[in-house]
Amino acid sequence: MSDRLSALRLFTRVARTSSFSQAGREFQLSQPSASRIVAELEREVGVSLFTRTTRAVTLTEAGAEYLARIEPILAELEEADHVARGTGEIRGLLRIGLSSSFAVRAVIPLLPPFMACHAELRIDLLMNDQRQDLLGDGVDIALRFGPLPDTSATARRIGSVPRLLAASPAYLERAGAPKTPEDLADHAIILGPAGLDPGAWTLRRGNHVVTARVEGRLRISANEGAIAAAVSGLGIVSTGWWGCLAELRSGALVRVLTDWEMETADVHAVFPAGRATKPAARAFVDYLMRELDKGAAGHAVCM
Repeated sequence: MSDRLSALRLFTRVARTSSFSQAGREFQLSQPSASRIVAELEREVGVSLFTRTTRAVTLTEAGAEYLARIEPILAELEEADHVARGTGEIRGLLRIGLSSSFAVRAVIPLLPPFMACHAELRIDLLMNDQRQDLLGDGVDIALRFGPLPDTSATARRIGSVPRLLAASPAYLERAGAPKTPEDLADHAIILGPAGLDPGAWTLRRGNHVVTARVEGRLRISANEGAIAAAVSGLGIVSTGWWGCLAELRSGALVRVLTDWEMETADVHAVFPAGRATKPAARAFVDYLMRELDKGAAGHAVCM
């Protein structure tokens, strides 16, 4: 039974990644071994589940139907095991997709107590500043900032991140500090991924709202790079509290336009559509919400 379950789990990953090699690596199998196990499954089922060419592995019509029926069953089996144990113990593999900066600055420091409480749980952190394909990458939870696109995936809001503008003391000494949002037009701007709209920053003071058009010679796709550029004196950056809290505390960066507020960015835990949420995923999100709530007083994340 366990061999059949393992084969079914491997089949779902081959289907989602379109790769025997990638799915095999996830299961610590060689590409030939993964291919052999799926071929044996096909013989047992009595139908070809994949079309194989030298360039691609794609589901057959029967394979797509099989996948649609198998994934919910595997999720229900995991849930049944969890309930039957009755101890709250979670185990297996939990794959979390998130940005590199949020992982390093917020999530990884919170992992030790969680992993100590769940010794049978393995965690894969898929750190990427570009949004992951939940199904293709086998992501159980994606932690995402800002507005969510229209999607059938289930999302749970876990907090919001206050935003700010910051620059290094050296830059401000050289260029002067902006006194109004309109002054940003005369400053070097670092365009990073944290800007809700990289070409326009909206600031509010009371009932007064200003949208400042910004242009930057430097555009950086990762928040860590944008923060490093600001620390190096290359200009003013827009980021969230959590993304530069250490630099603000050390004095490497200082806030600018402190009497103006920027829009906050909502943080969501997003679960893939079409399958039941893993018990481990629910437990981790509950834990993360509690811990981030504790940090809200330090303005890292506001619940």
